[in-house]
Amino acid sequence: MASPDTRTQLLDAAEHLFAERGYRGTSVRAITDLAGANLAAVGYHFGSKAELMSAVARRVVEPINAAQCAGLDRLLARTPDPAVADLVEAFTGPLFDEMQAGDEGGARTSRLIVTILGDPAEEVRSWTGTAEDTVRERYLAAFGRALPGLSPEELRFRMRGILAVTAVDRVEVYQRPTPDCPSPAAGEAARHWAITFLTAAMSAPPTGT
Repeated sequence: MASPDTRTQLLDAAEHLFAERGYRGTSVRAITDLAGANLAAVGYHFGSKAELMSAVARRVVEPINAAQCAGLDRLLARTPDPAVADLVEAFTGPLFDEMQAGDEGGARTSRLIVTILGDPAEEVRSWTGTAEDTVRERYLAAFGRALPGLSPEELRFRMRGILAVTAVDRVEVYQRPTPDCPSPAAGEAARHWAITFLTAAMSAPPTGT
């Protein structure tokens, strides 16, 4: 089996380090040292550390986005106005598929998404592109039809909550499994719990009514 090329090695190393240390806590030298590459390799393959961060984020998020889009397409093929529970499942399911807490890869993906959500570095906040915006807007429109009483601002807040709750749960389960619940990720239990909880949260009356 061929060894990964330098670009892939840099992506793997950067994903690992960004997830563990955040953007500002990760130096280009640390990335190249872990990847076994020379210091100029980041500039050659990506242009800058910020562009490398964007490439790492896209590599992690694109499969989730594609699965979310496919799930929404299937729902809309059946009905123009899917129920809230179905929308939550289509949006949340791919997060569980890509962030399985029973292995280090899934936990690293979870930590990276938490980093993307909370890292104060401007370079982390500006990684998104048209594809990510399209997925978000499609779901916002579908949720908006299902929940017409919510303002666009509150609807966006609740959708961010779906991502945050799922990512934090996946990190927590991997890092601190409890004796009475050793591996929720081993089956479908955690997914069902999340869908039940998040459907209730999305369906709650608008704040202030």
